[in-house]
Amino acid sequence: MFEARKQFPVMGLPVHLEDDYDRWLGNRLHEKVGSHVVTLNAEMVMQAESNQALADAIQLAELVIPDGAGVIFYLLLHGKRQQRCPGIELAESLLQQAAALGKSYPVFFYGGKPGVAEEAATAWQQKLPNLAIAGIKDGYLSPEAENELKVTLKTQEPSLILVGLGVPRQELWIAENRYLSPQSTWIGVGGSFDIWAGIKTRAPGWLRDNNLEWLYRLYQEPWRWRRMMALPQFALKAISHRLA
Repeated sequence: MFEARKQFPVMGLPVHLEDDYDRWLGNRLHEKVGSHVVTLNAEMVMQAESNQALADAIQLAELVIPDGAGVIFYLLLHGKRQQRCPGIELAESLLQQAAALGKSYPVFFYGGKPGVAEEAATAWQQKLPNLAIAGIKDGYLSPEAENELKVTLKTQEPSLILVGLGVPRQELWIAENRYLSPQSTWIGVGGSFDIWAGIKTRAPGWLRDNNLEWLYRLYQEPWRWRRMMALPQFALKAISHRLA
């Protein structure tokens, strides 16, 4: 059930090549085998080049999925045909599986602006009445409140912990604190809370199908253009790696 996953390095970072990420991770969730899930994209790869702590966190994760179009492009250049696995969709699958497993598999929502995680959790509980919510905290906690959160996680040990703090903060926070609840499935969900809460929308299906979801995100958040400069840099490095 938990056999070693195939993986391929993307600029030194592992990407696991699974046919069914949902099933593999769902089995671990069911058996309460601890996992850190990283949703890798080109921007994160470029950040990891200058952030060793982030690179280490990715290396130690039990599952690194190809979330971004850039990662899929890199794999394709190296002859690896892999389907993109959007992190938001994997997180949604885990929520559905947790609800199906019942009240003994509670979920914790942590991150986002005040009120957003609560709205996201409420929206999911309306869709999935059997979903057990272990707790909800926004991402703007005081040091004292964050310490209280850590005590809660250690005491309650939720089965699934969704962390929406953005990259790289969420990956670093999970790597630092996952010992508090070692049997949990931890996944950084970025801005997914905003989408679940109805504050933002995902790209239309035709953009997602053509690996252009990043373009829609730039349309929604034009202030991200500086960060998006990592995409052409990544593409150039990917081509140079292949030629080398």
